[in-house]
Amino acid sequence: MSSYADEDPGSFPRGFGYGPDENDTDIQAVATEQKPRILLMGLPRSGKSSIQKVVFHKVSPNETLFLESTNKIVKEDISNSSFVQFQIWDLPGQFNPMDANFDPENIFGGCGAIIFVIDAQDEYMNALTKLHTTVAKAFKINPDIKFEVFIHKVDGLSDDHKIEAQRDIHQRASDNLTDEGLENLRLSFYLTSIYDHSIFEAFSKVVQKLIPQLSVLENLLNILTTHSGIEKAFLFDVVSKIYIATDISPVDMQSYELCCDMIDVVNDVSYIYGKDHSKGSCGILSRQDSTATKEDGAFDSQSASTIKLNNGTILYLREVNRYLALVCILREDSFDKQGVIDYNFLCFRQAIQEVFEVRQRGQLVSSGDFIQQPNGIIK
Repeated sequence: MSSYADEDPGSFPRGFGYGPDENDTDIQAVATEQKPRILLMGLPRSGKSSIQKVVFHKVSPNETLFLESTNKIVKEDISNSSFVQFQIWDLPGQFNPMDANFDPENIFGGCGAIIFVIDAQDEYMNALTKLHTTVAKAFKINPDIKFEVFIHKVDGLSDDHKIEAQRDIHQRASDNLTDEGLENLRLSFYLTSIYDHSIFEAFSKVVQKLIPQLSVLENLLNILTTHSGIEKAFLFDVVSKIYIATDISPVDMQSYELCCDMIDVVNDVSYIYGKDHSKGSCGILSRQDSTATKEDGAFDSQSASTIKLNNGTILYLREVNRYLALVCILREDSFDKQGVIDYNFLCFRQAIQEVFEVRQRGQLVSSGDFIQQPNGIIK
């Protein structure tokens, strides 16, 4: 892998964290909205807390081996100036949805999605029993909940064992729901591990279901890729490396991993060379937690990065706003028209800003009542 262009290294400092930015009008506009709630549930030691630490706190997977078991509900607000706006509640493994002391009406009533984590390396019959109890109780309280099952810790299993475990868990969970008369309730299953990108990809799918503007974002990406010779495009939340939208073409895991690695490269370069524009000196944005003091980090609306791979593939990154980045994959011959691609990107970014403006006005956004093609895009 060789990098042959990097227009402005001042982008995406590694110290970026979550929490509202007092100078960011986008987050101020949506701060008062009711954020969807994601519940992390499962048996003790199934890996719930490790997932949260790796995805949202950039903790090394090996460091999660020393995490203590969760013994109380841990709530965290995930808020930045992108479309990633939700709360995560990490529930203790001993949580019993039938126990009135936990107030299931309150917990499930405002919930957008439940992620139930099953340890694939352990005996999972007890986990399936608890999954069934949880889903049946939650569905009766809130039928709009999205139910997601992470078949976790699959890094220690062979490919055949992974497929067999997923098939068995899927079949048993579906049979339990049918016996309960809930055969129309849909569960989504993902094979995950904190030691590769599968956990980020799975979380991306979950978060996308909670974004009302998803169809609009996908439509804009489809238009951009069609008219710019781009093979694949992801709209990333750069803090978590969750992609909140992509175009209509299938997601290839290898391509997604390349895009994630590119974000890491830009982060690392920015950490070293990023400029503090307010002081004219080198500096980064450091926020250890949501209450930490913010300093103006390196950022420029023209920041971009281009990486050429040995096989003639180009990875192209452009910043959309403070927390969003567009990462594209295209062939080298298509990149000869970089001027067209850059112009179309500006139209795309303007359309994203219009989505924010609609959100700020509190209007309902859908693909039917929003811009179908960014004004001025070049074919």
